[in-house]
Amino acid sequence: MIRRLYFRMYLAILGSLLLSALLIGGAWRLAYDPARHGAHLDAIAEIASEVLPPIGAAKGEQQAALDRWHRRAETDLALFSENGDAIAIASSRTLPAPDASQNQSGWVHSERGAPAFALKLGDGRWLVARRAHWRGRAPFGFAATVALIALGVGLGAYPVVRRLTRRLERLQEGVEALGSGQLSTRVPIHGNDEVARLAASFNASATRIEQLVNAQKSLLANASHELRSPLARIRMALEKQRDADPITNKELQQNIHELDQLIDEILLASRLDATHAEPLVYEEIDLTALVAEECARVGVDLEASIIAIRGDAKLLRRLVRNLLDNARRYGDGTPIAVTLNRIEPETIQLEVCDRGPGVPNSEREKIFEPFYRMSGAGERDGGVGLGLALVKQIATRHGARAECVAREGGGTCFRVSFTI
Repeated sequence: MIRRLYFRMYLAILGSLLLSALLIGGAWRLAYDPARHGAHLDAIAEIASEVLPPIGAAKGEQQAALDRWHRRAETDLALFSENGDAIAIASSRTLPAPDASQNQSGWVHSERGAPAFALKLGDGRWLVARRAHWRGRAPFGFAATVALIALGVGLGAYPVVRRLTRRLERLQEGVEALGSGQLSTRVPIHGNDEVARLAASFNASATRIEQLVNAQKSLLANASHELRSPLARIRMALEKQRDADPITNKELQQNIHELDQLIDEILLASRLDATHAEPLVYEEIDLTALVAEECARVGVDLEASIIAIRGDAKLLRRLVRNLLDNARRYGDGTPIAVTLNRIEPETIQLEVCDRGPGVPNSEREKIFEPFYRMSGAGERDGGVGLGLALVKQIATRHGARAECVAREGGGTCFRVSFTI
């Protein structure tokens, strides 16, 4: 986008220059009056007729008169007869004779390109004049002049425009880096213009965002850590009261287990959110064996081919375990089908399906949001809404895509597609 902005600004300058040149040229042509110009030449021709020797004078006399004019006016002169024959020439360079079709005073074309004009005298002769100090052909025509002006302005404007757009590019890179989770990103500030003030505002906003996010993560980490101590004390107290009501004891143990699991999931989610932290160390993993172990733990059959990928074994195990726990919890006791196959040369697909009530189409994206509960789900169903959120986070960290799709014949499939 910034590069397109750069070209638009650059072309706008060149376009403005070209338009200005065209307007100036058009105004010059409108102001130019051929009739008035011709009247001036006719007046000069009348004066020349009175000063020059008559048509019947000797060539020497006419040559002498032309030489005097040449020295005084510093102008190259040539006198031609009515049919174009040279009578006298006072010039070191050849002057063009009037064209046979020309019948009145006006400009004539010179082989050297210098501006010359021919005056038609009253007796039919032609006086051709050109400035003596003309250095040769006019170097540029109108189009070439416009092109050179555009080139000059283009070369002059390039560093100015490029400097501005380069700063905007750095600002864009900073915004993209901040959006990707690199909260420590800051952009350099140069100058004291609008772009510099925008960069300063961005840096201030990024600092506030980083402080807020770090404070939130610190709060979560500290709260999760502090919760473990009372949980441990409650568990020890329950162990001492073995003669307590077994039903109450079991319910308390279940609540403690869920709370302990919640703390683990909050800590893991917080760690995965910190995308600017040190990257995970990936290794070659037998994904088929890992999934088979988790399926055997809950007594679920697996249909799979032998597949190995690079990743974090602990996180991938958590991904599979969360999918299986979710299917057990919300599948209404229906059989769970797990498949792991290579569907394309570079795509591996893991599916965990059940025959439960399914997930409405409007909630298939929201179900991966942290702490989201489907309509009708209660706290007594177990879980706090972080399991699938962790699945999506772990999949994203492995370059995979997690999605919820309807199962043919009823039920739900959670699909994770890995690209290798």
